[in-house]
Amino acid sequence: MKVSLSWLNDYVDVTLDTPELAHELTMAGLEVEGVTDIYDHLENICVGKVLEVAPHPNADRLTLCQVDTGERTVQIVCGAPNVKADMVVPVALPGACMPSGMRIKKSKLRGEVSEGMLCSSKELQFDDDHAGIMSLDPSLTPGRPLAEALSLSDTMLEIGLTPNRPDCLGIIGIAREVAAVQKTKVKYPDADIADKENRINDLTSVKIEDPDHCPRYAARMVEGIKVGPSPKWLQERLNSIGVRPISNIVDITNYIMMETGQPLHAFDFDRLAENRIVVRLAKDGEKFVTLDEKERTLSAETLMICDGEKPVAVGGVMGGANSEIEDGTTRVLIESAYFNPISIRRTAKCLGLNTEASHRFERGVDPEGTVIALNRATMLISELGGGTIVGGLIDEHPKPSILPEIALSVMATNRLLGTGFNSDEISNFLTSIEFAVKSKNDEEMVVVPPSYRVDVERPEDLMEEVARLSGYNNIPTTSPVVRAQTELPGKSLVLRSTVRQLMTGFGFTEVINYSFIHRESCERLMLDEEDPRKSIIDIMNPLTEDHAVMRTSLVPGLLECMNRNIARQEKNLKLFEVGKTFIGKGQDSLPEEIEMLIGIWTGARDVSALHSIGEHCDFFDLKGVVEGLLKGLYANCVAFTRLDGGTCKYLRPGYTAGITVEGRNVGIIGEVAPAVLENYDLKQTAYIFELDLCRLNQLTLKPVQAQLIPKFPAISRDITLIINKGIESQQIRDAVKDMDETLVEDIHLFDVFEGGRISSDKKSLSFRIIYRSPDTTLEDEKANHIHKAISEKLIKAFNADLPG
Repeated sequence: MKVSLSWLNDYVDVTLDTPELAHELTMAGLEVEGVTDIYDHLENICVGKVLEVAPHPNADRLTLCQVDTGERTVQIVCGAPNVKADMVVPVALPGACMPSGMRIKKSKLRGEVSEGMLCSSKELQFDDDHAGIMSLDPSLTPGRPLAEALSLSDTMLEIGLTPNRPDCLGIIGIAREVAAVQKTKVKYPDADIADKENRINDLTSVKIEDPDHCPRYAARMVEGIKVGPSPKWLQERLNSIGVRPISNIVDITNYIMMETGQPLHAFDFDRLAENRIVVRLAKDGEKFVTLDEKERTLSAETLMICDGEKPVAVGGVMGGANSEIEDGTTRVLIESAYFNPISIRRTAKCLGLNTEASHRFERGVDPEGTVIALNRATMLISELGGGTIVGGLIDEHPKPSILPEIALSVMATNRLLGTGFNSDEISNFLTSIEFAVKSKNDEEMVVVPPSYRVDVERPEDLMEEVARLSGYNNIPTTSPVVRAQTELPGKSLVLRSTVRQLMTGFGFTEVINYSFIHRESCERLMLDEEDPRKSIIDIMNPLTEDHAVMRTSLVPGLLECMNRNIARQEKNLKLFEVGKTFIGKGQDSLPEEIEMLIGIWTGARDVSALHSIGEHCDFFDLKGVVEGLLKGLYANCVAFTRLDGGTCKYLRPGYTAGITVEGRNVGIIGEVAPAVLENYDLKQTAYIFELDLCRLNQLTLKPVQAQLIPKFPAISRDITLIINKGIESQQIRDAVKDMDETLVEDIHLFDVFEGGRISSDKKSLSFRIIYRSPDTTLEDEKANHIHKAISEKLIKAFNADLPG
């Protein structure tokens, strides 16, 4: 919001100097982002007197002017037809920067030296007259700075407003804040029209067909006007805040909008079919040409201002080319309305139009200020346009606004702000900005905000007003009360942190993906219709199609991440992600949130060295990572169980296993199915595991505090069994543990072999069993005896053969 100090002084006597005013407004919540001299472009422009005018020897339309600039006489080449001797003019000397951005410098024009430029009033942004050089008062002294000679001095404040302060989108709104800071009164302009008749209802009418989008629409009419340039004072006011003057009628509507914050629109009354206004919603696909001469396609939610036959304006956004003010306009209908902010915001966004009007309407204008702004504009149009006000006012108001009555507690206010204000002090703060306050007792009051403060709805809003008016810097600084007692971090937080440390230690890199995925992600994973992960939740306003629904699995994000990396020649990847998935329970219910861990390994097992060939990773590499992870989490009874094709989902049958801890299913591991890889445009084999951290968190994961180092050495014995392919190695390990042999310390698989002399339905598994006695050194004879007994039991239990 740009504010001219001279304009601001029309409504409040500013007694603070400019730096202090900027500081006070900033501390009151209206941040002053910049302070500039409105006439700083007149620097290096002075008063000059033309002493002599001679024809240019090399150009018919140029003249050589000898100009007295006070200190010396300079030659300036000029092309203006009205320049003459003894004329006092503005002179831009070398170094001057014109409003257009052109910098003046000494140069040659058609072979003659020119040390400056004689300026027109348009070039100085005084008005639109560019027919010739601007003629100044002959009594002015040559060499005097032009701004000083013409008494041009004004300062512009540029204020950064937050969206909740639409009341300050007008100069009067800023004046209210200045008055509150200075503890003075606002001088409101006269806006009373004494209507002696009601002739307007005989000439026109207003019908609101959709009061939800337009709760109020007021109109007045002026006839016998003459369209022409605005007077100098009005042009100066608009120029001071960067608004370009157009004509007296249009300039007045802009002037009132910048003064009050209420956008207005003036229609050429004689161009309105049937001389009436209808406020309705557009038809879907309806076309309309706006003032910028662009055809717009409208939606069924666009509010339109229409005459008896056609649309003439997009409500609250921009007028139409078919009803704009022209040079021959003699009768105008002036609109002042209150539109639904949400409706205007949607329309402006849909049409890609951000106008001064829509900027104000979508934040909320004063619903009770429509008639005040309308009367003010009507009076000025009548005065500056030479017209006559048609008696009467049209004010269609099907949905009157109701001002809230807010109960405010003195104790609650002081507790929230950390202050010690009494009831009278709080009341004085609020009444200084025109809030109505009625005290119930010393501790409670009822406050009614003015209609222009559409942002104030609850007690906390009033407390904010007290804080900013008292000065944020005046609120005493207090330290928060912190308990000396500390609490241990939550179990889930510890688990999440431990998982990240362990996975990083295994050489994996953490990635963080969006919680939104493509709508077709579940189909790409080839999930069954009965799978809970098919219960997706739609995003109301997705940024892109790739982020249209909440994720029900972390797999799509990691596969897309793999795709992006491989496309950039990063083919050896070890990635993991910790995040939540969201299983829908219906669009109107909160989803079930499940925290998951997912890891992916693709490419080489190890980084290739100079004299080695990198081997590709496989299922058992990732299985080892998961075993190490669960061991690091102190999980007990960890098992991997082969899954059949019906439960593999997006993983390859025969290369997939379920993960259980203490007999409870906590995850899955396996090779990504080729069809799924193809859906994500991947050609490189990848292995994935998923762990449900919520289920892991429910298990007893207690770390071992200490364990004695064995005193006696261990003995290892190997056994190789040829068994059916359908038997899992885990079954053999479990069988050995179930024998409850106290001297067996551990058993692990170290080799798997298929083919050769082994039949196609068999496989060879080699295990190493570790024996140790806690009491004595174990002898070979005893270890061999136990090992033989275990081998015989395994051969019998699994119908196994020994290699022959």
